Amino acid sequence: MTRFQEITIRGFRRLADVQLELRPLTVLIGANGIGKTSLLDAFSILARSAQASLNAALSELGGLSALTTYDHAEELALGVSIETEKDTQTHRYSLLIKPQGPSYIIAQEALRQAHGPIAFDSIDSHGGDIRYIEHDQVIRPTWDHNPLETSLAQVPKVFLWPEDFRRRLASSTLYHALDVGDRSPVRLPQPMRPASLPGKNGEDLIPCLYYLREADRDRFEAIEDSLHAVFPDFERLDFPPVAAGTLALVWRDKRFSKPLNANQLSEGMLRFLWIVTLLQSSQLPTVTLIDEPEVSLHPELLNLLSDLFREASRRTQLVIATHSDRLVRFLKPEEVAVLDATDDGMAKLTWADKLDLDEWLAEYSLDEVWRRGRMGGRA
Repeated sequence: MTRFQEITIRGFRRLADVQLELRPLTVLIGANGIGKTSLLDAFSILARSAQASLNAALSELGGLSALTTYDHAEELALGVSIETEKDTQTHRYSLLIKPQGPSYIIAQEALRQAHGPIAFDSIDSHGGDIRYIEHDQVIRPTWDHNPLETSLAQVPKVFLWPEDFRRRLASSTLYHALDVGDRSPVRLPQPMRPASLPGKNGEDLIPCLYYLREADRDRFEAIEDSLHAVFPDFERLDFPPVAAGTLALVWRDKRFSKPLNANQLSEGMLRFLWIVTLLQSSQLPTVTLIDEPEVSLHPELLNLLSDLFREASRRTQLVIATHSDRLVRFLKPEEVAVLDATDDGMAKLTWADKLDLDEWLAEYSLDEVWRRGRMGGRA
């Protein structure tokens, strides 16, 4: 499986200068406000930039001036590397964004392919000087090149490996806590349409489950098995039509003669169903980013959730931010990255398996070691 190796971030909120090795399962822990969600946002900006949505991504987060590290930086530098499975080549991408009046300029951008000591540039851009390079031939845009979007997002499709890199980065998706309000999409009937994922807001949960039931029975049964394990009286899920091309979700419970509609399910039931469906989806992106997956979930569910994370991490790289001591209890040190504050209030990152914890873990669980302050990452 082709995986991203690391992300580097400079000048983004409290992430003044951090580098994180990306493992199959990366769980970020630390005090409130130290930068866990910021790291997910930074990766999401890279993904959005590969979709030609950099301008929209920065605007949604308040603009470049609101994102750069106060008193430390006026520019934002992001980078990511990926190693291909077939030929063990490393692709490195870097992006430097600087303010320009009320907007910004992409000051530098580069995509390099390294094979041993030899490196080949495929994109090398400086401001308005846009250069695509293939076989030592420099190609400059003859089309309408948008200066507010990356050269990567506008790479010619005939550039095969840069386009493959762009597609993998662009597929990476950030999921925040699911909205389960009274009129939220997850509680309402949904149109029947092709859906391989349940949607960021659960807007495709029903068609995704329906598709899995009809076309990938093993994964659908794995979802129902997870529900049986957590809710002993759960019987099955059904999807009755409510209008032309529209299906509802009903939850059949052994205790009741009538099924429960989605709008009758608790927040925890809906959020657990949504995240299990996400993790069992057949077309997970290269990187799946999840912020606080434990919201509304009973602590006893987190052991099962950690196992589901590990299973899904064979098919996607998972990067998760959590505040939950109980979730950490069921993780391994090599799955946990600790964010702590430096003396000047900036964030630093340390993998838990790089800390000297063996003696502590012989007596305490990982969450107890964290609570006792032996890993850092506390307020």
